[in-house]
Amino acid sequence: MTKIDEKCVNAIRILSADAIQKANSGHPGLPLGAAPAAYTLFKGYLNFSFNNPYWYNRDRFILSAGHGSALLYSLLHLFNCGLTIDDIKNFRQFGSKTPGHPEYAHTPFVEATTGPLGAGMGMAVGMAMAEAHLAAIFNKPDYEVVDHYTYVFGGDGCLMEGISSEAFSLAGNLKLHKLIVIYDSNKITIEGDTDITFTEDVEKRMQAFGFQTITVENGNDMEAIGRAIEQAKAEKTKPSFITVKTQIGYGCPAKQGKASSHGEPLGADNVAELRKTLCWESEEPFFVSQEVYDYCLQISKEKSEKENRWNTLFEQYCKKYPEMKSLWDKYHSGVDEKELLNSDEFWACTDKTEATRSTSGAVINRVKDIIPNLIGGSADLGPSNKTYIKDGGDFSAQNYAGRNIHYGVREQAMAAIANGMALYGGVKNYVATFFVFSDYMKPMMRLSSLMELPVTYVFTHDSIGVGEDGPTHQPVEHLSMLRAIPNLIVFRPADARETIAGWYTALTSRKTPVALVLTRQNIDQCKYSSKDALKGAYILVKETKAKPDGIIIATGSEVELALKAHDELLKQGIDVRVVSMPSMELFDAQSEEYKNSVLPNDVRKRVVVEAATEFGWGKYIGLDGKSVTMNTFGASAPAKVLFEKFGFTVENVVDTMKSIL
Repeated sequence: MTKIDEKCVNAIRILSADAIQKANSGHPGLPLGAAPAAYTLFKGYLNFSFNNPYWYNRDRFILSAGHGSALLYSLLHLFNCGLTIDDIKNFRQFGSKTPGHPEYAHTPFVEATTGPLGAGMGMAVGMAMAEAHLAAIFNKPDYEVVDHYTYVFGGDGCLMEGISSEAFSLAGNLKLHKLIVIYDSNKITIEGDTDITFTEDVEKRMQAFGFQTITVENGNDMEAIGRAIEQAKAEKTKPSFITVKTQIGYGCPAKQGKASSHGEPLGADNVAELRKTLCWESEEPFFVSQEVYDYCLQISKEKSEKENRWNTLFEQYCKKYPEMKSLWDKYHSGVDEKELLNSDEFWACTDKTEATRSTSGAVINRVKDIIPNLIGGSADLGPSNKTYIKDGGDFSAQNYAGRNIHYGVREQAMAAIANGMALYGGVKNYVATFFVFSDYMKPMMRLSSLMELPVTYVFTHDSIGVGEDGPTHQPVEHLSMLRAIPNLIVFRPADARETIAGWYTALTSRKTPVALVLTRQNIDQCKYSSKDALKGAYILVKETKAKPDGIIIATGSEVELALKAHDELLKQGIDVRVVSMPSMELFDAQSEEYKNSVLPNDVRKRVVVEAATEFGWGKYIGLDGKSVTMNTFGASAPAKVLFEKFGFTVENVVDTMKSIL
């Protein structure tokens, strides 16, 4: 370690400690211990352009241990990547660029929102998969326009979380050699030494997953860390896992190696001691010498030349392969919304009884050529989810160009990987499983929404219509759970036309993930359904007089039931309106005028029909309404029997409406 490198590492430590102390909140232990490893990566190996956080061929870096955000912010500040010293001083303050955990699209050069431990590991695998896929599509001899690494940095907590094992198991299987994991092994968690819970041989586990493993015994030895990264980059047949053994809270005598340094400020006296131990040249908070700034800026300027060289390479590539330039543009631009909206082929519907999962599968294969960068897969349920792209090939270590991803039974990692691919860009991706297993995916779906990533989630087997598999496989509370997530569109279509509307919503979404919730069982096509489903709710059957006696609101397979109940009520002289509401979120986004035209404020007698819990329907039902919904778990029996036993019958819907009139 040269003298100037030592100063740079200690600058990271001091800035991190000062920021946390000023905020009186944060996690100093990781930045103090891991600063040499992170600095070595940034200085010597991470390709980025400090003037352009979106340079296409940059290396991706994810801090999976997001609680150590002060480390990342200090690095970005020193290397002139969009953060000022005032940003560092405003750490964890409202509206600052330096929030408690890294946030994508909020802080420049932050590649992913992290904090939930292990999530960054899964997203890194997704980025590496996207890089491999696009490289297979676009690279030509002498023109490797997609050619970079994905680095992810995490700690003991990330490795304990099950999501990392799910993700790394798949990464090893796929031989993603441009994925490099750096493991900050400090053997400390909030509760104390990791020996109380975490004694496995992590390296052997990673070897079993198919990783090259490298160990650096001294986390302050930057030469050894550099050699480890070089060894990882030299491996061309498998991903690499570098263990760097560090001391949490390094440099602070009272806190070094102790759990107390993990998640609380060091304290003013201990920060002063840190300065003395590190022989820091000033007692002034947030002081960094001009020598350090100049050195880091020079490194950044040298790195930015790589962007200039890549721009020249890409320009030559486009001239030599104009057809690839056209394809590149198609991959990196959104769907033509008007063209899709007006396409008769896209909106073509069957008249036959059909499960909405089957319609969904047909739509995927209908758009596969229109959207050549459509890529996706299922958590080992492709034949049931109907999500296979015909003639698309399978994404594998032997064929990264394949468009069908086999995720295996790894739902949480699947969702994280989908986030990583969406963050990478250039692909329009979807994932799929049974709706009940969205339980496993919810934390990563929440991150999709938080990061405004338009990932498509295909959930089939949407209700007690699953039938004989019983209550473990019958989602009851799941619609409510997903509807509670901000910036997530939940779309439960009633028939083929509404299913196509759901896919249109998903394919054209730019900043919002979409969950398509689809039936296992066949359902009749509704002669009244229309593209108005794009508005989230619309009138299927209007009343015959000036004002309806009541309104029935239904979703999915229960719309068919609502229409039959309408006909029976009309026979009895009761004139009701039937509204299909495939998406609460889309309906709520409409104008007040439109919403009142569908659900007039002065019509308070309303019945909701949905084979799920009532929770969340109150704002539509009101004080004078009732619901035909679930208030228990399901049971094991044929679907038709279950719908009858749980009250989803014409008679019950009719009686419920009559009871409030």
